[in-house]
Amino acid sequence: MLDASNNFKEESLLRVQDLAKFYPAKSGAFRKGSISVKAVDGVSLSLQRQETLAIVGESGSGKSTLGRAIMKLQEPDRGTIEFLGEDITKYTVKQMRPVRRDMQMVFQDPRSSLNPRMTVEAIISEPLEVHGGRSGNSVRAAVKGLLDLVGLEQSSLQRYAHEFSGGQRQRIAIARALALEPKLIVADEAVSALDVSVQAQVLNLLEGLKSDLNLSYIFISHDMSVVEYISDRVAVLYLGQIVETATTREIFTEPRHPYTKALMAATPVVDPKRRSAPKILRGEIPSPLSPPSGCPFHTRCEIAVSQCKEIKPRLSAIGESHFVACSEVTTEALKRINNKEERL
Repeated sequence: MLDASNNFKEESLLRVQDLAKFYPAKSGAFRKGSISVKAVDGVSLSLQRQETLAIVGESGSGKSTLGRAIMKLQEPDRGTIEFLGEDITKYTVKQMRPVRRDMQMVFQDPRSSLNPRMTVEAIISEPLEVHGGRSGNSVRAAVKGLLDLVGLEQSSLQRYAHEFSGGQRQRIAIARALALEPKLIVADEAVSALDVSVQAQVLNLLEGLKSDLNLSYIFISHDMSVVEYISDRVAVLYLGQIVETATTREIFTEPRHPYTKALMAATPVVDPKRRSAPKILRGEIPSPLSPPSGCPFHTRCEIAVSQCKEIKPRLSAIGESHFVACSEVTTEALKRINNKEERL
């Protein structure tokens, strides 16, 4: 089986190799730092130009930490981040300043990510003034153009974020992210706080911007229906580790990892012909303070065998673009491949 970490193409916009982020935690009343929370533990992925990669998983799986580590809003403890062909892993804050033009982030809650004391014009113009070195009429013209781009009225310029609806605030946040004409946007649960009808509007906006501006997205979400609509590829995260990654079509038509199957079965489906019997996940997601030995999912897995408690499976290929970290699934796939070769 192939290792997914080698599944990088030369034209990749972003390459992440063995990325890890740990947080020190108390192990007793007066001791600190002797144990670590493994929020992200050995993630490898790539992102192509004009591609949307969705990162999915339950709350506590490490999705947001992974996004922030890729953006270097939090320094990783291990691994490498290569963006536009440059290794930015060890870049200082000063070295990251020019890189910030090309990689931006949209957060879940625009109410907290937008400064309530700044007008919309000031919020959107700030990156142009700080990173773009622009001022005066040039900035105002650019801000007006960005408002048009995200579907907001020019009358919004002198208003404050609290005067807008949730969907409008998220459009302001998107306009701010677009100000420096980035190549990559990391969207962290960018539509999860919105009503379903507003979600659809914002998702359509993001899709249109991707095509018009040649953008690439890392789209972090727990909502599989949203992921199915917007993504090209999906990476399923569990306890800070990728357990399955494939094209969106493969994930939604033939999920292979037991955890992915459970996530899929828990997603509401309108069409009764596509509904499957619910798969209830046993227990709660284990604490990242003391993750299980071997396969991180074995404590909740319906197909776990004894070796799953001892051997940690690698993310291995079961198809051209389909990778799974499950020894039972990869063994079964290998048998099918061998049987097919024998028949040939």
